[in-house]
Amino acid sequence: MSRTIIQNGTVVSLDPEIGTLEDADVLIEEGEIVDIGHGLSASNADVIDATDRIVIPGFVDSHIHLWQTQVRGIAGDWSLMGDYFDDMLGNIAGLYQPEDMYLGNLFGALEKLHTGTTTALDWSHAINTPEHAERAVDGLKDAGLRTLYAYGPPGNDAATWWFDSTEGHPDEAVRKLRDEKIVDDDLLSLGLALRGPDFTTEEVARSDLELARELGVVATIHMGAACWPSSIYGEDYQGFGAISDMLGPDVNIAHANHFSQEDIDHAVEQGVSFSATPEVEMQMAHGIPVTGKVLEAGGQPTWGVDVCSDISGDMGAQMRVGLQVQRMLDNQKILESDEEVTSVRLTCRDTLEMATIEGAKALGMEDEIGTLTPGKRADIVTIRTDDFTTAPSHSPIQTVVFQSDPSHIDTVLVDGEPVKRDGELRNPLVHEEFDRFVESGRRLIDEAGLDL
Repeated sequence: MSRTIIQNGTVVSLDPEIGTLEDADVLIEEGEIVDIGHGLSASNADVIDATDRIVIPGFVDSHIHLWQTQVRGIAGDWSLMGDYFDDMLGNIAGLYQPEDMYLGNLFGALEKLHTGTTTALDWSHAINTPEHAERAVDGLKDAGLRTLYAYGPPGNDAATWWFDSTEGHPDEAVRKLRDEKIVDDDLLSLGLALRGPDFTTEEVARSDLELARELGVVATIHMGAACWPSSIYGEDYQGFGAISDMLGPDVNIAHANHFSQEDIDHAVEQGVSFSATPEVEMQMAHGIPVTGKVLEAGGQPTWGVDVCSDISGDMGAQMRVGLQVQRMLDNQKILESDEEVTSVRLTCRDTLEMATIEGAKALGMEDEIGTLTPGKRADIVTIRTDDFTTAPSHSPIQTVVFQSDPSHIDTVLVDGEPVKRDGELRNPLVHEEFDRFVESGRRLIDEAGLDL
């Protein structure tokens, strides 16, 4: 039996029954957490010394486009309408070949692991052929990231797929990928990345959601970002109302910046999860992140990176940015009423939970991951507190949220397997495929003719 024991760490379980334990151990057998406590031991176990380490559940990124990894650093000055739709969805996406999908997903997933994310929802929408999806999944497999692979539309014909589209989701290709690539893989699950009524006719939006229900998978939908649908479709635009009677806990909505409070209330009541990607949304003029409205409705949003051609894959940044933006908005509301701000509504624990257990719930994985709980899979991160930029750690959760960065992530386990140890990724593909990865990015930018 494969055994690993993490010893002498500050265990931030995020499980309310277990809490936070000082100088504690986590025992893992066959990839499962079997015990958390003090003075644990196991024969023939791989010992991970967590002295001066905070031990937390791995981060869960609920919305990212991993295929864009090798064109990172091009979208830092882009807006959604002025650049992203034209240059990314209308140009670069169509140039991707299957090997580009493999390399983008491989290195995007490796970045996730390096920065402490053990699970991601990969919203994959450059599926120009079925082979593109197959190679994208190969990249995820080779990296070792737990992933909900959300199969999206092709990226080589934006006019057909993204503007009042009458084309339904690629049904046969999705089923083939599920049966041949995903169904027997413990780290991979299938989802559908749907365009929704912002980008398709109401009939297509509903039939795509029905397909997800038939397959029994999570449907993740881009909705309510920016204001462009009303400018294109005018008063006939249905938006959220087109599918509001079809919602449920198997639906994840990305962005939703312009949903009304009434719409959010209804969606939360139906069990819908919301992915906020605050850093990209603020830059690209999506609007104010949905965080406050979801909280007002009694729900909890999740965090995502979104466009990794723009920002880094570090989920810690989204925890901080998302938390502080909402605090600013809450504070400003009080200040404008000529009152003093005497407390904050959102806490550091709240934002850490949004990056872990709430993300797991959005992906339908809360019984497997998201907290350190016996019976769950061992997706675990240890963070150094013996560095001069993190010591002394008076509050481990605050240290994780505000003082740590990827340089402090010491060890990462996925399903009990160490994928990063002593600060270094263990996957040899980081070096073996690096030159091909860089060349792929250079070729794509060159073929796109972008003047950077």
